[in-house]
Amino acid sequence: MHIIDSHFHYWPRAFFEMLAKRSVYPRVTRNADGGYDYRRKEGATGLLNLEPEWFDLERQFAYMDGLGHRVDVVCSVGPLSIHFSDLPLEEGREHALLWNEEMSAAQRRYPGRLWASAAVPLTDTAVAIEVLDDAVGRLGLMGVNLPGSVGNDPRIDADRLEPFYARVAELGIPMFIHPTDAVFQDVLEGYGGALHLTLGRVMEVSVAAARLIFSGIMERHPTLKVVMSHTGGALPYQSGRIDKNGARVGLPHPPSTYIKRMFTDTVSPHSPGMKFAIEYYGIDNVMYGTDYPCWMPSETLRLLGELDLSPSEKQKLFYDNARRILNLRDAPASTIASAAA
Repeated sequence: MHIIDSHFHYWPRAFFEMLAKRSVYPRVTRNADGGYDYRRKEGATGLLNLEPEWFDLERQFAYMDGLGHRVDVVCSVGPLSIHFSDLPLEEGREHALLWNEEMSAAQRRYPGRLWASAAVPLTDTAVAIEVLDDAVGRLGLMGVNLPGSVGNDPRIDADRLEPFYARVAELGIPMFIHPTDAVFQDVLEGYGGALHLTLGRVMEVSVAAARLIFSGIMERHPTLKVVMSHTGGALPYQSGRIDKNGARVGLPHPPSTYIKRMFTDTVSPHSPGMKFAIEYYGIDNVMYGTDYPCWMPSETLRLLGELDLSPSEKQKLFYDNARRILNLRDAPASTIASAAA
């Protein structure tokens, strides 16, 4: 089977080597495994402990090839997307430009097998739009990443960001919402990080998406293409409660109308969760995704195998939906030949 993994993480080693030279937070140290430990701020209760696999595309594709399928991948920034808004503006801009250059290089190295999305600093709207336009126009990246907050500020629905969302909608590119480690990490400390990773990240991404709805951003920009990670966070499961209390907002439609306009993936280590996401959003709005290397694709495939999906539903879930939703295009033959050479 030809598969597209819509939720895949590759992080460029050159970017982290640059971060390892910083003496202030956010900062990175090399770990004993050959990867990196990333910490947002001094005294933060958690850190990203990253194994070498995150930085080795050849190794990642070798694993995918061992699954017995042709697997293409879509790279999102993931929890690091907040980094670019944590920094002073000019430094955040420089880091985003470097990240986007590296991801564009990976896209050129694996044309037609890897697609990548852009990082943007959200601390200044004009700069965010400038970096976005450069990533899509000059570098050919296929989407953009939205963290759950602008640094520690949870207001990603701030009025000043309206032109940014308008530009994303105008470009017609997908906007990936992925949890980060800011708003709830310190509140949900302890237990080896299990409480935050289990609930904090889910709450953060759910609140971020709800802000896009309650603020009217989704209403004012009906073509905005929002991709919610992790089977939609808490939104599908609390849809009735969101409609009940969301009536106070005064939107022309129930909030669930806008939730169902979003798209999601199959990242849930629980086959009933996958099943409910498909039932709630509809088979046309859900894409196969694994969160690799955070979670193993072999387990994703096993759990999806427990669902009673028809051949046509499997074709949509594993391949067709990602091509359509994410506007994925085949690379020109000349690009493929150049990469091979």
